[in-house]
Amino acid sequence: MPSKKSARLAALTVAAVCSAASTVALTVPAHADSVRIHDIQGSTRISPYAGKQVTDVTGIVTGVRTYGSSRGFWIQDPNPDADPATSEGVFVFTSSVPKVAVGDSVVVSGTVSEFVPGGTSSGNQSLTEITRPTVTVVSGGNAVPAATVIDEDSVPDAYTPAGDTAANGSINGLTLQPSAYALDHYESLEGMNVRVADARVVTATDDFHELWVTVKPWEHRNRRGGSVYGSYDSQNTGRLQIQSLGASADFPVANVGDTLAGSTAGPLDYNQFGGYTLVASELGTLKSGGLKRETTQKQGRGELAVATYNVENLDPSDTTFAEHASAIVNNLQSPDIVSLEEIQDNNGATNDGTVAADQTMQKLIDAIVAAGGPAYQWRSIDPVNNADGGQPGGNIRQAFLFNPERVSFTDRAGGDATTAVGVTKVNGRAALTASPGRIDPANAAWTNSRKPLAGEFVFRGRTVFVIANHFASKGGDQSLHAQYQPPVRSSETQRHLQATAVNAFVKDVLAVQKNADVVTLGDINDFEFSGTAERLEDGGALWSAIKSLPRSERYSYVYQGNAQTLDQILVSPSIRRSCDFEYDSVHINSEFNDQISDHDPQVLRFRP
Repeated sequence: MPSKKSARLAALTVAAVCSAASTVALTVPAHADSVRIHDIQGSTRISPYAGKQVTDVTGIVTGVRTYGSSRGFWIQDPNPDADPATSEGVFVFTSSVPKVAVGDSVVVSGTVSEFVPGGTSSGNQSLTEITRPTVTVVSGGNAVPAATVIDEDSVPDAYTPAGDTAANGSINGLTLQPSAYALDHYESLEGMNVRVADARVVTATDDFHELWVTVKPWEHRNRRGGSVYGSYDSQNTGRLQIQSLGASADFPVANVGDTLAGSTAGPLDYNQFGGYTLVASELGTLKSGGLKRETTQKQGRGELAVATYNVENLDPSDTTFAEHASAIVNNLQSPDIVSLEEIQDNNGATNDGTVAADQTMQKLIDAIVAAGGPAYQWRSIDPVNNADGGQPGGNIRQAFLFNPERVSFTDRAGGDATTAVGVTKVNGRAALTASPGRIDPANAAWTNSRKPLAGEFVFRGRTVFVIANHFASKGGDQSLHAQYQPPVRSSETQRHLQATAVNAFVKDVLAVQKNADVVTLGDINDFEFSGTAERLEDGGALWSAIKSLPRSERYSYVYQGNAQTLDQILVSPSIRRSCDFEYDSVHINSEFNDQISDHDPQVLRFRP
């Protein structure tokens, strides 16, 4: 995936441009209706008053947002109706700093709008708002309506109903069933004052001063405090994003497994970066869970340790070299072979045609030596300029690090950015026609994406083929909280083609040498249960070794409250059948607020 930070910054950059086009287009009639908030919200996701002018909407101000591109305030009716599907709160969009205070009793007139955060093309749900408002403050200092408690008892275990096939799979027009589905429950509270208590953190605080908690302490919990995403049908219904209406400096700096002890309360919002969000006017006290970074075992003399590590757009200007080096030396215990993803060229994102990355690699190698590690050597192939996706000008690629004191690299000339590596037979065994070489780089599967890097290594006289991958990102997929259910995962089409190409190459190796040791690894950008993994494993050519771990330990990336697998190491039948291997997802980044990459490295130890 693109880094969460870069994707978020890009989205924020275009937010103002998209906002005008993100509102559901409806004809505005000339008349105006006097209604209550629950009438405006209605019993579906789309207000029955969308596009209409309303007058004399009464409520108590429960929160005021004075910052960002969505300035405004929330109001709530202190006299609710009897329908649990109709929310009693709504957001009033002012665009400028509101002139109201929490506790004000107000009367609002304006136009009801359905705003789609991220734009209608995102597939997100919409947020019901009153726009272009006229606001009258009737009185101040009123009691704020009591917060509705969100907890494991109130949130259903089922995530969402299936979308209406007549509406292209949208759930927008379906009557809310808040006692049956989690997304419906949250929607029925949209804009209302809500509260969570003693909530465990399941995604660490990020650069935008937000984190995720779960209101269901035992829902797919792992031993480190996260919630594991183990299938397309286990979305983890207790996840809820937390932001703050206060100063960013006061926002808790939390890791996974920490707790917001006590009460966290405020209006329930909806945004493009995670869906339903508690915007807190009251934050619980941060209680540390004591999470520590993991260290894997050192490989034995007869064990080959192979690792994959996404170093997130590493270039010579970065300040993280020493930290990455320490992670490789200390946490990964200096693997014999390391597949690195997202190595950028010598001047990073400067888009001037530079493609060489020797300075990036040498700076990392020097830092590893300084950290007490081995003097690694490296192999890679420079891509065609701006042909492999990622940051424009960055020219990210995979690269091999290897410890020459433990393993040797078999160099065979001929590998370049556009020449396809093949498989031949040498002395009765499989061999690469070029080492390093790129797999089928002209294949349309690799358009604007990284081409796999294949290398031939020798460990204690035994040849091991290693294929380093960085598949196409999930950018463009609809979110779990989308209005379309199930959401469309459009990006997997390219990954399926990529997986098929890699699988075919591995089968070529095994056709020449049935018992060849092949390790295919990297940032696969897809889950171990996905169609991408199925295509990589087709015909038994490979097997994702993370599946040797208990289900609760299968993750390398934490996103919107879900601990999930994106980085994988897949092995050929000779390695799997031996049952003499160990797999470790080494959690050093994804659960921490001070991460140096958003991915956790993976290590496989086996005896070739």
